[in-house]
Amino acid sequence: MKIIIANTFFKRFKGLMLKKDFNDCILFTNLKDSSIHTMFMLFEIDVYFLDENKTVFEKTTLKPWRFYKPKKQAKYILETKKGLLKLKIGDKIN
Repeated sequence: MKIIIANTFFKRFKGLMLKKDFNDCILFTNLKDSSIHTMFMLFEIDVYFLDENKTVFEKTTLKPWRFYKPKKQAKYILETKKGLLKLKIGDKIN
């Protein structure tokens, strides 16, 4: 499994839209806002919201065509296909 870094506007904008399947992870960086959407997505995703230490502080699973805003601003957002990772609140990634 690899982690794709979405660190530009275009990479963050495109994200996982229109992908038929995805067995890797995408890490969003340089965020101005942590709200997300699953418009034009074709499968459910798990979304992990991370703080500046890359510690998971919130997690949600979203179906296509949904919006979500975490309780606080995230420094990073990690998206994966539903069930691909088993991260829990408090887990740290490197």
